[in-house]
Amino acid sequence: MLPVVTAAEARALDRATIEDVGLPGIALMETAGRACAEAALRMLGARGARVSVICGPGNNGGDGYVCARVLRAAGVDAVCYVAARRDAIAGDAAAHLAIYERSGGVVRAIATPGELADLRAAIDDVALCVDALFGVGLARPVTGHLADVIDAINAAPQRLAVDIPSGLDADTGRVLGVCVRADRTVTMAAHKVALAGAPGAMWAGTVEVCDIGVPPAVLATANLGAGLVEERDVAGWLPRSSALDHKGTRGHVLVVGGAPEMRGAGRLAALAALRAGAGLVTLAGDGEVAAPDSVMTRGLAGGPLAGVLAGKRAVVVGPGLGGGGVAANRVDEVLANDAPAVVDADALNLIAAGALGPASEALKSAACPVVITPHPGEAARLLGIAVADVEGDRLAAARALAAMSRAVVVLKGARTIVCDGTLDAHFGSIHGTGGPALGTAGSGDVLAGTIAALLAQGLAPVDAARCAVYVHGAAGDTLADMYGQRGVVSSDLPDAIAREIARVSRPG
Repeated sequence: MLPVVTAAEARALDRATIEDVGLPGIALMETAGRACAEAALRMLGARGARVSVICGPGNNGGDGYVCARVLRAAGVDAVCYVAARRDAIAGDAAAHLAIYERSGGVVRAIATPGELADLRAAIDDVALCVDALFGVGLARPVTGHLADVIDAINAAPQRLAVDIPSGLDADTGRVLGVCVRADRTVTMAAHKVALAGAPGAMWAGTVEVCDIGVPPAVLATANLGAGLVEERDVAGWLPRSSALDHKGTRGHVLVVGGAPEMRGAGRLAALAALRAGAGLVTLAGDGEVAAPDSVMTRGLAGGPLAGVLAGKRAVVVGPGLGGGGVAANRVDEVLANDAPAVVDADALNLIAAGALGPASEALKSAACPVVITPHPGEAARLLGIAVADVEGDRLAAARALAAMSRAVVVLKGARTIVCDGTLDAHFGSIHGTGGPALGTAGSGDVLAGTIAALLAQGLAPVDAARCAVYVHGAAGDTLADMYGQRGVVSSDLPDAIAREIARVSRPG
């Protein structure tokens, strides 16, 4: 996984590189600024273009002075506009400002509303604006004059952010009042939580991670709290086919759903489990359990699950389960069994409502490994907080759920997060696949079935969850290219997931 850092972790990496390794901060800034200039040149495509570089008083501004100097050396008409008093610029940033000026660089002040108004036409008349205003340390809403500066940046036809778009909270991705909407972000040393997760990723555009000289050994010992899942990770986790495979070796998945008039969700989960490689799938329920011929069915008619659970390698409970006492008993039976369970949809709502006792105890006391797959609304009910609080800090919410449940948590939504409450509830795996195309009824049911299939084939719960989220999202992305973001339906997903698993698993 790619390392993903908070603002404090980013500062600690810089400090370790400067103090322990001995690489000066001024050298790190030179490398960072040059990387931004190279990205700017790729975006421009022409050397004669005009560029505005908007600089703040801190190290972000220092990166901007280097960027402008390198651009000018490459034949670009780059001008720095400084949104701070001259005496507020210190340290390495002040050193690079002096180098920039001695190299012939032009500096114009926009520290006041009047100065910004006088120069606004010049700032706007560019092919590209470089945002070097705020770094990762911003912790309060941007208002007044500085909000107007961000408005000027956003007026440019192209926008390149240095390290992080100004106005984003680096640790949550929340917009602090106003924010630069970047087309591209060059971030230093490692991904930031705001750039990897939602909603911040939607403001960052394409993200490039710049190697500014932080040694791999420093990153490896940093005990970071998050990572961005890559395709090569998933390729290493996915089960491999063997010439000796048969339906028994690939596992039997049970989907418990099928309440009256709610047959579709269970069918989707069952079909997804087959397409994701399970050897056998049974759909069981108290209502109509009709399913495609390749899926076995079992009507329960209010009777116990015990006989149906026997011999199953993984269970999905929740899609189309319904509410009430019978449904609650189904969840209780699944959690009392020893087969790994994916707890989704109606089952999560029953647990959140206390139908099995306190939610945390119902999950912690399970006899089996558990993966829970809440969307933000379900997560809010389980935690007893507002949906806005979940979405305001998705990583914190996923960690809280993992700690509360001691289960593997899949917090669905934009940039789905997986936390393993059985091992390290603090570490969050962030997934970059998937998008608005997955915002369709039944998409979560398909994900639940995919996770169960990978559990049945022997993957550890956290690896099954990470792989399933990745291929589910990749399938949605592929289908969006075919049908558009609003044209994908959940029944399209199982076949597309099978193709993604085959592609990712292919050697080379």
